[in-house]
Amino acid sequence: MSPHKVIVVLMLVFLLASLNVIAQTKAGMTKQPFGKTADGKNVEIYTLTNARGVEAKIITYGGIVVSLKVPDNKGQPGDVVLGFDDLTSYEKKNPFFGALTGRYGNRIAKGRFTLNGTEYKLAVNNGENHLHGGIKGFDKQIWKAKPITVSRGAGLELTYVSKDGEEGYPGKLSVRVTYTLTSDDSLRIDYLATTDKDTVVNLTNHSYFNLAGPGNGDILNHQVLISADKVTVVPDAGMIPTGELRNVKGTPLDFTTMMAIGARIEADDEQLKFGKGYDHNYVFTHWDKTLRQQATVYEPTTGRVMELFTTEPGVQLYTGNFLAGPLTGKDGKVYQPRSGFCLETQHFPDSPNKPNFPTTTLKKGETYKTTTLYRFSAR
Repeated sequence: MSPHKVIVVLMLVFLLASLNVIAQTKAGMTKQPFGKTADGKNVEIYTLTNARGVEAKIITYGGIVVSLKVPDNKGQPGDVVLGFDDLTSYEKKNPFFGALTGRYGNRIAKGRFTLNGTEYKLAVNNGENHLHGGIKGFDKQIWKAKPITVSRGAGLELTYVSKDGEEGYPGKLSVRVTYTLTSDDSLRIDYLATTDKDTVVNLTNHSYFNLAGPGNGDILNHQVLISADKVTVVPDAGMIPTGELRNVKGTPLDFTTMMAIGARIEADDEQLKFGKGYDHNYVFTHWDKTLRQQATVYEPTTGRVMELFTTEPGVQLYTGNFLAGPLTGKDGKVYQPRSGFCLETQHFPDSPNKPNFPTTTLKKGETYKTTTLYRFSAR
């Protein structure tokens, strides 16, 4: 090779290395104050950025994802989650926007379950039922935060210790949730928990998505695919499963092929009437506790795509049917019913009272461990 060619090759190598360093310097994390709670506790907001400039903002109150900016098909970044601009709104008006929910995400019938021969009575906060951990669940707690090192991305570790008897649950539960913004534009959530006494656990994140942007209309044109051929049937508007797993084929609840949310949401179907739209637990066709892609959402005006991967056996599709008020969110935009959708990965509602469902019991000495990942792209 001639000296001239050697110089050219070396220059190219140096240029590529420089570009890689520049890209990596874009990734990182910052921390700022986000105000104080009504009882005077400090709340921080962490901004995570990956090497490609995708950005997630998370606060220590409720472990809430307050913002998630991803590019559209023109390369323009935009927020895709509903939320508020200030802490006071999250404390007073929040329908679980972006929050970590626990100890038990979703419902437990009449706030009661029996474990090891003892009946436990939980806080009742959804009609006659228990919902998302109770009156002061994990969504209303201050989590301890610690940045963690991630290659070409950013990670945030949140921890919380739930006392024995909190909201009626047995056992002291130590919880660790790690948010990771990865280099392939994914927001990964790893959940881990241990207990000093047998208890029940079902953790999830309750982000409301609108891939066209929060407050930019409804989500009825979003196209959804869920790899689930069954749902857990509910008998009434209380939304507590009967225990039956019903095949969705031939019903308006079938998303085994890509379908717009609004295509059948007003269909004359008993299950849809109970939920005033979609608010149902989908049972994945294939579940083996490995991280597997189970759902895809496509928004045609921006071209944004969200792929859902999880180790969980089910997901709650909720189409924001009860968003009302009016509920004023970010930038003064009003959130109307069906202006956001949730895909809450989970074990099934009321599992502690349904022995035929996958168990949510966490025994002393065992470790609860699940993962959910939302990957974003555009086309």
